[in-house]
Amino acid sequence: MTDPVPPPSAHDAAAGGEAPYERRWLALGVIAITVLLVILDATIVNIALPAVSVDLGVTPATQQWIVTAYTLTFGGFLLLGGRIADFWGRKRTYLVGAGGFAVASAIGGLAQNEAMLFGARALQGAFGALLAPASLALITVLFTDAKERAKAFAVYGAIAGGGSAVGLLLGGVLTEYADWRWCFWVNLPVAIVAIVLAIPIVPESRAPGDTSYDVPGAVLITLGLASFVYGFTRVAQTSLENAQAGGSGESGWSEPWALTFIVVGALLVVAFVVLELRTRNPLLPMRIVLDRNRGGAYLTSTFVGAGLIGAFFFLSLYFQQVLGYKPVEAGFASLPVTLGVLLSAGGASALVPRTGPKPLMVIGGLLAAGGLFTMSFLKVDSGFWELAFPGPLLLGLGLGFTFVPLSNLALIGAGVHDAGAASAMLNATQQVGASIGTALLATLSVGAITDYVATSIASGADPRDPALGLQAQVEGYTTAFTWASVLLVVGALVSAVLIKATKDDLPEEMVVAV
Repeated sequence: MTDPVPPPSAHDAAAGGEAPYERRWLALGVIAITVLLVILDATIVNIALPAVSVDLGVTPATQQWIVTAYTLTFGGFLLLGGRIADFWGRKRTYLVGAGGFAVASAIGGLAQNEAMLFGARALQGAFGALLAPASLALITVLFTDAKERAKAFAVYGAIAGGGSAVGLLLGGVLTEYADWRWCFWVNLPVAIVAIVLAIPIVPESRAPGDTSYDVPGAVLITLGLASFVYGFTRVAQTSLENAQAGGSGESGWSEPWALTFIVVGALLVVAFVVLELRTRNPLLPMRIVLDRNRGGAYLTSTFVGAGLIGAFFFLSLYFQQVLGYKPVEAGFASLPVTLGVLLSAGGASALVPRTGPKPLMVIGGLLAAGGLFTMSFLKVDSGFWELAFPGPLLLGLGLGFTFVPLSNLALIGAGVHDAGAASAMLNATQQVGASIGTALLATLSVGAITDYVATSIASGADPRDPALGLQAQVEGYTTAFTWASVLLVVGALVSAVLIKATKDDLPEEMVVAV
C-alpha cells in the first residue's frame, strides 16, 4: 500500500536537524494504550485464577501454566522481537504485535479447555514480545528533545510502575461482576482502537545500514531465556506447592528439572554472548550492554523486577487469604501503588533534565525499598490504613522516580540502528528479574512458614489451630517483603556505583540517540 504523499518517518524527522514529528504526542498516547495492555496482562489473570480453574477443570498441578505460558514466550522472544522491530519497521511490528495480541486474547476468552487457554496465553506472550520493544523504540526515536523525552518516559514509567496494580483491580472487577473471560476480551476493543489510530498517526522508523538477521543468535537467546525463565518458575511453583501441602520444608531448589532448565538456560545465554562477540551483525550488539550507563540501567532493572514481584504477588495473597478481601476489594486495595507512581512520575520527568538520572534512581530505589520494608511489619489483624496503605504508596512513589530515568537511560546513545534491541534488553532484564525474584522470594517465604509452624508446635501450639496457619502465612509474606526490600536496595546501590551520566550529559547524548 502506498500513499501519494507519505508521512515523514520518525527517523527523517530526527535527522539533519529537522523539526520533530508534529504529531508525536498523539502517537505517544496511542502507543501508551498498547503498552498498558501488555503490562496489564501479566497480572489481570492472577485474581481470576480460581474461577478459571473451576470453569475449565484446571488442576492445581497445571494451574501455573496460565501465568507461565505467557511469561515464558514473552521473556523468550523479547530480544528477537526487538531486532525484528529495528529491521522490519517499528510501526509495522507494533501493528502486527497489537493485532496478534488481540487475536490471542479472543482465543483465550473462548477457551474450552486448559490446552486451548495455555496456547492462547503463549500466543499473547509471543505477540507481546513484538509489541513491547517496538513501542519503547518508537518513543525513543519520536522524542529528541531532552525535556520532551523525559515527559514521554514519565508516561511510560507511570504505565510500567502502576499497570500491574491496575491489572489486579481490573481482574477483580471483571471476575466478580462479569466473567473471567472478560479478562481476555477486554483487550479486543482496546487493541482495535489503538490499531485504527496508529495507522495514520504513528510514523514508521527502522534501522539504517545492515539489517541482516542473526538467526543462530536468535535461536540461542530465545531458547536460553525461555529455559532460564521456566527453570525459576518451576522453583517458585514447587516451593509454593510444598507449602500448600503442609509445609514439608522442601524448597523448589531441590527439584532436579528446575535446576536443569536453569543451568541449560545459563549455558545457552553464555553461548549467545560468545556468538554475538564474533558475529558481524549481531542480534544484540555487546556495545549496548557494555556501555557503563546502559549496563548499570539494565542491572538495576533486573533487581527492580526481582523485588517488585514481592509487592504485587504477596500483597494480593495477604489481602485475600489473611484479611479475607474479595477479588475486587483486593484490586482496589492495590491502587495505592498506582497512586504513588502517578504522583512521582510527573515530578521525575521535570527533575531528570535538572539532576540527571542517577540521583532519582538512587532515591527512588530507596523509597521503594522503604515501602516494602514497611509492609514487612504487617500482622494478621493489621488495619488497611496502618501499613497496607502507606507501604504500597511509598513503593509507588519510589517506582515512579526509578522507572522514568531508568527507561530513559537504558536507551541513551543506543542509536537509531539499535533502539529496538536496547528497549528489548530493558524488557528482558525486568522479565528475567521477575522470574528470579518470584523463585527466590517464594522459597524464602515457604522457609519462614515452615520454621514458624515447627517452632510453634515445639512450643506446645495445636497444629490444627487455624490461627497458627494464618499467622504462619503472614510470617511468610513479611519475610518476602523484607528480602524484596533488600533487592531494591541493591538495585539502588548498583545505580549509585555504575551510572556516571549527569544532567550535562543528557541533552547531547539524547540528540545522538536518534
